[in-house]
Amino acid sequence: MSRLIDSLIHHNAAREPERLALKYAALRQTPFNFLRGTCHLFNAAMPADKAFDKAPLAWTCGDLHLENFGSYKGDNRLVYFDLNDFDEATLAPATWSIVRFVSSVLVAAPGLHFKHEDALEHGSAFIDAYADALSAGKARWLERDTAEGLIREHLEDLRERSRKDLLDSRTRRRGKQRSLRTDGDKALPASDKQYAQVAALLDNFAARQENPEFFKVLDIARRVSGTASLGLERYVILVRGRGAPDEHYLLDLKEAPLSTLTPHLHTPEPRWGSEAERVIGVQTMMQAIPTAFLHPVELGKRSCVLRELQPSQDRINLDRCAGKTRQFRELLVQMGQLVAWAQLRSSGRKGAANADALIEFGTKRKWRKRIMALAEIGAGQVNADWKIYCQAYDDGAFRP
Repeated sequence: MSRLIDSLIHHNAAREPERLALKYAALRQTPFNFLRGTCHLFNAAMPADKAFDKAPLAWTCGDLHLENFGSYKGDNRLVYFDLNDFDEATLAPATWSIVRFVSSVLVAAPGLHFKHEDALEHGSAFIDAYADALSAGKARWLERDTAEGLIREHLEDLRERSRKDLLDSRTRRRGKQRSLRTDGDKALPASDKQYAQVAALLDNFAARQENPEFFKVLDIARRVSGTASLGLERYVILVRGRGAPDEHYLLDLKEAPLSTLTPHLHTPEPRWGSEAERVIGVQTMMQAIPTAFLHPVELGKRSCVLRELQPSQDRINLDRCAGKTRQFRELLVQMGQLVAWAQLRSSGRKGAANADALIEFGTKRKWRKRIMALAEIGAGQVNADWKIYCQAYDDGAFRP
C-alpha cells in the first residue's frame, strides 16, 4: 500500500490543491477512472517483454484508452473524430499503446455490462482492426460522412450545435456582455494573479497574430476537465473572436507535463524545444488535421499548449453502447483503425519506423495473442491498485 500511496502523492505533489482534491475524488469513483488518471502507475508496472522489443517504433499519444478519442474542429474548421489527448506523447514500441488500450477495455467492461469473456473478444476485435489497417498501409481519417455507428451519430449530433449553444453552456450573458460560468462544474474562478498572468500571455500572443483583436481577452477561469490533468495549470479563456457576443471563442490553455512513459523506454527520443512543442509536434504528425489554434506558449516557467477548447461532451458517451455488443465492437474497430492510421501518418518521422515496417508488422499474427495476455496483466494490476487506493482514500490518506 505504501508504494502506491507514495507514488501517487509524489506524482501529484506540485499540483493545485483544490483541483487535485477533485482528481483524487474522481479516482475513487471507478476502476476505469483510476486507469485514466494514473498512467504513470500503469507504465511503471508494465513488464519488459518481447512483444515490445520486437515491435517497430511508432509515435504514440502515450496514454491510449477508451476516452482518449473525440471530435474536434480542425484548423480548416471542419469536424473530425480522432485521438485527442497527447500529453504523454512519445516514441515507443507500436504495441505499447495497444496494450494500454485493451487494458482499458477490460477494466471498463464491468461498468459497461460486459462479461470478461466478452471483453476479451472486444479487445481482440480492436487488435485485429488495428493490424488490418496497418497492413493495408493507407492512412485515412474519420469525419461525419466516413464514420459509422456511434461515431457517426455523435458527429451528426454535433452538426446541430451552434457556437451560441456552446457559449451559452459555458458563459453567462448580460446584454452584449458574456462572462465565464465559474460554478465549479466546468470552471472555477481564477485569482487576480492568475488572471493577470494569463491575460498578459494572451496579449503577447495576440500581438504576433495577423488579427490581434480576435484574441482580445474577455474573461479567464480555471478549467475543470479530464482526470489525469486535474491540478495542473489549466485555464479556459473567453476571447473576442469575430466580435459579436455569439461569435466569441473559447480557448484552452493547458500545462504540458513531462511524459511519464519516456523513462520506461529505451528508445531514441528527438529533442524538443519544450514539453508543449513535444505535445504539439506529435499531435500534428499523428492527426489527419490538427486542432484549431494549436500553439506552444510559456506561462511563467511552465510550458503550455494553447488551442481551441474541446468540450468534454465531444467524446463518445460510452453508456450508449453499454451491453450492446454490436455497437461497442463497431466502435472499437474504428478506434483500432484510427490508431493504425495515426501511426502510418507519422511513420518515418523523427526516429519512427517507416511505413513498410509497420505494414509488415500488421500482417503478422503471433504478437496479437501476447498483447492480449499483457493487457490482462495490466488490467489486473489496475483493479488491484484501485482497491488499495479506495481503502487509503477512505482512510484519509489523500486529504489536503
